[in-house]
Amino acid sequence: MADAPDSAYAASPDTDHPTLDKNAPGRGIAVIVYWLLLGSIMTVITAPIGALLAHRHYRHAAPWVQSHLQFQLRTFWLGVLGGVAFILAWELLGVIGISPLTPWAMGYAFFTVCLIWLVGRCGVGVSRLMTNRPIPHPKSPAFGGAGITLADS
Repeated sequence: MADAPDSAYAASPDTDHPTLDKNAPGRGIAVIVYWLLLGSIMTVITAPIGALLAHRHYRHAAPWVQSHLQFQLRTFWLGVLGGVAFILAWELLGVIGISPLTPWAMGYAFFTVCLIWLVGRCGVGVSRLMTNRPIPHPKSPAFGGAGITLADS
């Protein structure tokens, strides 16, 4: 069962809404923040910069763009939380004396899952932003309520 939409615009049709235009306040910042989040794959420092920009411009953005900025902030903070949890688990495994191969294998698996999650969230966000649509559920830990398919539509 789906939760109620987090955005005031999520219940309205995604297309032809008069306030969802490409000149909406904050839209340009949202584009930059998505690219900064994706850039954190190569340079970790870009993610906190993106989070600061999203936080700073949140109040001045159009409501449908605010859903993107909130989604970006959640992406950053969930990534930080997951990273801290993994580092603690890594340390715990080292303390109990598990074979060094196990934490390394877990590290590669964790990094791969995080990479897929980050690219997926940013891909959904950029796609919806470029078509001037809000994120239906910006508080979602997954992909914001967007349907993910591999089929052409």
